[in-house]
Amino acid sequence: MAELFASGRVIDLVLILVVIEAVGLAVLARLTRRVPQIGTLLPNLAAGACLLLAVRAALAGAAWPWVAAALLAALVAHLADLGTRLRAPHGLREP
Repeated sequence: MAELFASGRVIDLVLILVVIEAVGLAVLARLTRRVPQIGTLLPNLAAGACLLLAVRAALAGAAWPWVAAALLAALVAHLADLGTRLRAPHGLREP
């Protein structure tokens, strides 16, 4: 179990769960109107996935530019999410 965490493989499992979440939300959005469209949720999911990739790179001992690149990608996705929320008629409140 310690090797699972030390190698960063546990992050791979969490990333798989994020992908399953995205697919599940896309299906729910298509079947019902209770879930926002997946396009509005993707920047948020991408920001979280990029943060997970940064942690995985750090745990695996990757060179600092890889960690920095993942963090930069998380920032870009976060800013895209904020932009989407600010353009929405309800502002930053949850849908």
